[in-house]
Amino acid sequence: MSHYLFFLYITLFVSATAVAQDQQNWSAARPDGHAPISVMGDHTHHKGEVMFSYKYMPMWMKGSLQDSDAIAESAIFQNYMAAPQDMQMNMHMLGSMFAPSENVTLVAMVNYISNTMALKTKMGMGFTTQSKGFGDLTLAALVNMFKLPHQSIHAIAGVSIPTGDIDQRGNTPMMNNAQLAYPMQLGSGTLDPILGITYLGQKAYYSWGVQTKNTFRIYENSEKYRLGNQFSMVGWGAIKASDYISFSGSLRYTNTQSIIGKDADLNPMLMPLFNTVNSGREQIDAGVGINFYIPKGVWKNLRLATELLLPVLQQVDGVQMKNTSMATFGIQYALHH
Repeated sequence: MSHYLFFLYITLFVSATAVAQDQQNWSAARPDGHAPISVMGDHTHHKGEVMFSYKYMPMWMKGSLQDSDAIAESAIFQNYMAAPQDMQMNMHMLGSMFAPSENVTLVAMVNYISNTMALKTKMGMGFTTQSKGFGDLTLAALVNMFKLPHQSIHAIAGVSIPTGDIDQRGNTPMMNNAQLAYPMQLGSGTLDPILGITYLGQKAYYSWGVQTKNTFRIYENSEKYRLGNQFSMVGWGAIKASDYISFSGSLRYTNTQSIIGKDADLNPMLMPLFNTVNSGREQIDAGVGINFYIPKGVWKNLRLATELLLPVLQQVDGVQMKNTSMATFGIQYALHH
C-alpha cells in the first residue's frame, strides 16, 4: 500500500500549499466554513462563542479479508471454530465547543455506541452478539497557531478518557456470558493522549483543508492489553454552491497498529477476532458530502450535514472483517457572544 500512500501524501501536500489570491477574511459563516461532518476538531471559534453538535455515525462490515484479499469461510474454519458474517457499529455523539479566548477553543465529546455482529459456527449454526453503552469521553483544546486572511493552522491537544466498558459479554453457542471480541468492546480502557494539526484555506467559492491526528495508546488496561496507536490523515475540498449549500469531497488515510497483550477471557482459537494476531490495518477511504447552512433569520448558524465514506483500499494484518461503508449525519448550532 506504500505507493498508494505516497500519492495520497502528494495530493494532500498540493492542497495544503495552495495559495488563495483573494483577500477576503476566512469565515466559518458559510456552508463550506466547516470540514466534512466526519472530521473532528476541524475549526476554532472566536472568544465567547459556543457550539453544540449531534452526530450519528453508522459503519458497516461484511465478510473477511486476509491481507487485502477476500477469504472464504471454509479457509477461516480450518483454523477457527466460528467466523464473523457481518457487523454494524452505531455511534451517537454529542459535542460542545467553547472559546474562552481568541486563540483557544475547548472541545468535549461524549458518545453512545451500539454494536451488532452476526457469526456462524463451523457446524453451520448462526448466532448474533450485541454490545451497547457509553464510549470513551474526549476532551481537547484547539490552539490557533497561524492565521492569514484566507488561511489558518491550529493544533489539537487532547485526551481520551476511558469511560467505555471493556467487559461487554453475551451468550454464544460455545458459552453463556462469554467475553465479546475486541471490536465489540466500547472503549480502549486506557487514558490516551491525542495530538494533531489542521490546515484550512478558503477562496470566494471554494475551500480546502488537511488534518493529521495521532491517538497514542501507551498504557495497559485492566484486561491486560492495549489497543494499537492510530494515525489518520484527511484532505478535503468543498464547493460553495450558494449561501446555503456546499458539496465536499475527501480522501482519508488511517493506520491502526496491532493490539499488544491479550484478554485472558478470549480464546484465540475460537474465532479470528479473539486473536490479536488479527489486528492492525491500513485503509484509504473516499468521501462525498453535502452541507446545508442557515446564514440569517431565527435559525441563523444552524448547520446540517451528511457524508458517505467508501473504502478505496484496505490492508489488514491476519484475518479481519471487511469494511464496506461508513456514514455521518450531523447537526451543529453555534451561539455567538
